[in-house]
Amino acid sequence: MRKYCTDEKIRICEDYLSGKRSASDLCLTHGLSKGKPPGTFWRWISQYQQSGPAAFIKTSGNRSYSKDLKEKAVKEYLEGKGSLLDICARFNISTEGTLSDWIKCYNANMELKDYEPNREVYMAEARRKTTLEERKEIVAYCISHNNDYKSTASKFGVSYSQVYSWVKKYRENGEVGLIDKRGHHKSDDEVDELERLRRENKRLKQQLEERDMLCELLKKVKELEGM
Repeated sequence: MRKYCTDEKIRICEDYLSGKRSASDLCLTHGLSKGKPPGTFWRWISQYQQSGPAAFIKTSGNRSYSKDLKEKAVKEYLEGKGSLLDICARFNISTEGTLSDWIKCYNANMELKDYEPNREVYMAEARRKTTLEERKEIVAYCISHNNDYKSTASKFGVSYSQVYSWVKKYRENGEVGLIDKRGHHKSDDEVDELERLRRENKRLKQQLEERDMLCELLKKVKELEGM
């Protein structure tokens, strides 16, 4: 999908809103979909009408959303004060999907919380080694705090993906799922029949290769002795 720079988005919106060019002409020229709202073109127009050029000026990192803003946006939508697109433009929400998620949580009586990006907890570099007891404590904390993976990761100094993975494993297999099995090689008695056959096949193949190498070596030795 083609990316559009900030200046191009602003120019497209201003050309349309000033009456200089039609929607069809602009969509054709810039390769935008002619679909009805909430297509990309109409989304930009709505955002520009609400916030002006500032709607397209990117900020570093993820956007912050307060609990108050989330509730206001959800209530205005539920009260019929605008479409998903209109509300997103009004409150400078990144996508309709984000607003839709808030609405689902609100309707399910789940609390809408303040969101302040903490990019570090999502980064792979935030991973660190942990003991089994630490993983138990982290999982217990996360579950008791409504599965808030981000704040849990921040509190314990681990990554978001680690917390998510541990909680998932705990739900599927209990505390056994939290055991770090990296580097542990199961014996033949600990694996199923299929794995045992695979291992045996691998061993036989290695033995044949070693035998072929030995035969080739002996052959060369005889050739050298006969010279």
